[in-house]
Parts: sequence; C-alpha cells; structure tokens
Amino acid sequence: MRYLLRKVALYLFIAWSAITLNFLIPRLMPGDPIDLLTERIEGTLDPAALAALREAYGLTETNLLLQYRDYLGSLFSGDLGLSIAYYPVPVAKIVADAMPWTIGLIGITTVISFIIGTLIGVLLAWRRGSWTDHLLPILTFLNAIPYFWLALILVLIFGVNLGWFEIAGGYDPALTPGWSADFIGSVLYYAALPAVTIVLASFAGWVMGMRNMTVTILGEDYVTLAEAKGLPKRMVMFGYAARNAILPSVTSFALSLGAVVGGSMLTEVIFNYPGIGYALFTAVQNQDFPLMQGMFLVISFAVIIANLAADVIYVFLDPRTRQEQA
Repeated sequence: MRYLLRKVALYLFIAWSAITLNFLIPRLMPGDPIDLLTERIEGTLDPAALAALREAYGLTETNLLLQYRDYLGSLFSGDLGLSIAYYPVPVAKIVADAMPWTIGLIGITTVISFIIGTLIGVLLAWRRGSWTDHLLPILTFLNAIPYFWLALILVLIFGVNLGWFEIAGGYDPALTPGWSADFIGSVLYYAALPAVTIVLASFAGWVMGMRNMTVTILGEDYVTLAEAKGLPKRMVMFGYAARNAILPSVTSFALSLGAVVGGSMLTEVIFNYPGIGYALFTAVQNQDFPLMQGMFLVISFAVIIANLAADVIYVFLDPRTRQEQA
C-alpha cells in the first residue's frame, strides 16, 4: 500500500507541475489572445469590447499570482477557456467533441495491435529455431517503415486507385450524426483504412519486443525447473514465461494509451480524421494558444493516469513489488 501511496503522491506533484507550466508558458510569451483575436478579425475593437474579451480570457487581473488563482478555479470547474480560431466556442467543448473520435480509432487499434503483437511474440519465442524465424526479417521491415509513408501508400492503392475506402473524414457528410445503423456503418467504413494502417505500422514492434524478452526469460532457471516438473506447455509459456516477459511491455503500453488522448497527429492529418490530433494541428496552424493549452493539459493528464495505471498493474503482475511494500 505504501508503494501505491508514494506513486500517487509523485503523480499528484507531476500533475501540479504540468498545470503550473501550462499556466506560465503562454503568459511568458509575447502578446496575448486578445492581440491574436484582433488580428483575426482584421479590425479594431472599442474599449468596452476589449475589456469584455480580456475578462473572458481571464486577463483582467495584472497580478500573476491572482491570475494563477483564477486559473485554478476555472480549471477545477472544467473551464479551459475560449478558443481563438472558433471564438466564442469553449475549448472544453472542442476537446469533448474530438475525444470520442480519437479514442474510438487510436485507442481501439492500439489495444488490438498490442494484443496481436504480444501473442505472436510469445509464440515466436516458444517456437524459436523453427521455420517461424523466417518471419523476423518481415517483421523488422514492417517495424522500420515510416508510418506516414505506409499511410500514404495505402491511401494511394486502396483509396485512390482501387476506391475501396474513403480517404478523408470520419463519416459521410450527408448523414446526421447519431446512433442510427447508417451512421455507425459510415463511421466504421471511414475508419477502416486508418485502423488497418495503425495496426500494420505498430504491431511488429510489439512482436519483436515481446519475442526478445520471452526468449531471455525462457533461459531462466525457474522456467527450466517448471519444464522439468512436467507442467503443461501452455502453463509454462503463459504462466511463467509470458507473465514475466510482459512486464517491460506494460509500461510501453501504458505510455501508448496515454498518447492515445493526444491522438496520432500524422494519422488524423493524413486522413483528415476529426480527432484530437487533427484539432491540435488546426490549433497550431491558427495560433490558437488557448486551444493548444487546453489540449496539452488533457494530454498530460492522460499520460499521468496511464502511468499510474501501469504501476497499479505492476503490483498484481510482479510479486517483488508487493514484497517491497511489506
């Protein structure tokens, strides 16, 4: 229990640091959102309108500590500010609208590629020295291919030349978003090519990492002893070898899940997919600092939560962690 309490305290400090940096960086930069908004409308605003905008963006208070106090109050109430590019739409609404698309595509495909890669990696390690070793050069090649290159090739072949898949958007614009069968089918159809691209680009890395770690574990004395006892091969493979070999992958997987909230920017930009990554790309293009600030904060919290979840899982997978708590 002490182990988990120390981890929680550490991640609370990291979360506070992320919040504080997220507050300071935009305020230490030259200019402010009001200047950018005025430039976007290509005109001048009367003093009353400027005062109202400064109040809306929390810039009426000149004291930095008081601004920090107001910032924390707004943050804990769920207010991430107002977007400049989509003014007066709240940043929280933009993030909430984009989040389901990213989690639905990047999240599910990350889990699928991890499961497939882990299982194949264990099997390749168990059957090392057989014909399965001939698959390693293919996996190495897939792991080395730049993701954006693979995505563009698949778009060219299956989207442009063959016309089997749509190459842009998240659903048919002619449909009204909802839980209808037509809309859900359209979402799945538009997500098919990006999903295949993500799985192909990422599963090979999980296979290689899991295979190499499992081969190392299979040489340990306790695995040899388990085989000498005549335990079933499935129990030795999964209960002894895979359970210990997967520990390093848990951290990598947790970081991958944390990065899911940030979206795969290359994926969403190439396919014009309406997720967090595409929204962040648009925010950078439009110099929408409040939107970037809100997204960076959400991404930071996602990574922190994912790492905390990995530490909790470690407690159940690794007995040595439980011994440290005693």
